[in-house]
Amino acid sequence: MPARQGKSPARPVPPGAKPPVPRQRWPEARQFAALDLGTNNCRLLIARPQGDAFVVVDAFSRIVRLGEGLAATGRLSDAAIERTIAALKVCADKLRRRNVALARSVATEACRRATNGAAFTERVFAETGIRLDIISAEEEARLAVLGCHALLEPGDGPALVFDIGGGSTELVLIDSSGAEPRVLDWHSAPWGVVSLTEHAGGGSDEAERLAHYARMRALVKESFAGFAARLPRNLRRPRLLGTSGTVTTLASVHLGLSHYDRSAVDGLIVPASAMRQISEDLSHMDIAERAELACIGTERADLVVAGCAILEAILDLWPAERLGVADRGIREGILKRLMGSAR
Repeated sequence: MPARQGKSPARPVPPGAKPPVPRQRWPEARQFAALDLGTNNCRLLIARPQGDAFVVVDAFSRIVRLGEGLAATGRLSDAAIERTIAALKVCADKLRRRNVALARSVATEACRRATNGAAFTERVFAETGIRLDIISAEEEARLAVLGCHALLEPGDGPALVFDIGGGSTELVLIDSSGAEPRVLDWHSAPWGVVSLTEHAGGGSDEAERLAHYARMRALVKESFAGFAARLPRNLRRPRLLGTSGTVTTLASVHLGLSHYDRSAVDGLIVPASAMRQISEDLSHMDIAERAELACIGTERADLVVAGCAILEAILDLWPAERLGVADRGIREGILKRLMGSAR
């Protein structure tokens, strides 16, 4: 058939009828990216809008341990910087190959705390072209909530959302009654799986490991004290949602997965008692025994117990019977903001 010339004439609008609202169309190739560089992980997500949501077109995640040794020296080590820049070069290559319209890259606790954090971000920009924005703990908490709050169980009253990171843990009390969550209160504790392990982890025998585990729980409880005093009491059914490698790993152990499966974990609701039992079991094991468990392995074997201690302290603080698990958070929050502003 011959090609049509020009645009089709608009259909007339019947008398008294409202003209149709044009459907919003995104250019097919328009894609957005969010990069979250934490104390332990480097994670990238590239997505394209689809209606009011988005579809992931590419992703990357690597454990880089940027904050390794930070508690002792106050600086990012040369080895950690090299590991992280190698991972960021992979991210930069993905950003170049994908038609990314808008991107935001953020760095969190390790870069906030390190005396050479700003110098590190300058080197990253020079070598990869990625401009890292060192965000505050409050913005980190808000982005995590924005990215995962849709997985909260329905219910009345405030809910608690938490993010156990490598260098800090964010707790956010929210009102979820509206279309978007409203932050009622928030708290950032200086303990994450890396910082807590380096400060109080270890143990050569079972008795010593259990003593260290008790010490970790006590340290985290102490860091939560001010926030705990402000929390509402006597809620009928406290709702709790966690987003972090700790909760997704423990959820995988709970399910008995032979390998990590995001589709099985993201949105899962787990009895809090089951998560406590897994945490207690892991606290008795040595690193080699933990490494043999599927979905923990050698990369997480030395850090997972600190995550368990933080999780148990949160369950003491907010005694929910069930725990929601989210494999989403800061990156998804960034993408929502980027796409919302682009609209």
